[in-house]
Amino acid sequence: MASKAEKGKQASVDGFAHEHIAVGILMKRYQNVSLVDLPLSPYDIIIVLKGTDDSEDIIRAQVKTAPKSVRFTGGTRGGVDREYKSGVKEYRQSPTTSDVIIRVHSIVDNTFELYFVPTILVEHLDQGSISINKIQSLKENYFILENCKNEEIIIEKCREYEILPKS
Repeated sequence: MASKAEKGKQASVDGFAHEHIAVGILMKRYQNVSLVDLPLSPYDIIIVLKGTDDSEDIIRAQVKTAPKSVRFTGGTRGGVDREYKSGVKEYRQSPTTSDVIIRVHSIVDNTFELYFVPTILVEHLDQGSISINKIQSLKENYFILENCKNEEIIIEKCREYEILPKS
C-alpha cells in the first residue's frame, strides 16, 4: 500500500498531467489552446474560439481531477505540498474567476473523458461540488463548452439535462 506522501505526490503528478492531457485533446479540436503559466491565476487553460466573422472569444478553463465528483473551489493546494503561502484564500469558481471547469477522467487503456461544467452553472447550483453521476450529459459536450459564457443557453440546457430544476 502506498504511503500518504506517495499518494499525495501521485495526486500532484495526476493534476499536472491532466492539464496537459486536456490541452492536447482541446488543441486537436480548436488548435489555439494553451496552458496558462501564471501560478496565481484561477484558471489553467485558455481556449481561443474563432467566430464566423474572424472574431475571437477566449474561454478560461480550470482543470480538475476527481474520481467521483467535481469540486467547485480553488485557491488551495493538494498533493504533498499542502501549505500554500501565496496569500490566496479558498474561493468558489464563478464567471469572474473562470468560464468553465474541465473535469478530466481517466478510463481504460489511458483514454480520457472531459466533462465541461460552466461556472454559470456553478453559480446557479450554489454548492461546493457535484457528483459525476449528475453531470453525465456534460461529458464530451462541446456545445456546452463553446457556449459556456451564454447564461440563457447554459440554464436552458442544464434544465433539459435535469442538472437544474425545471422552472
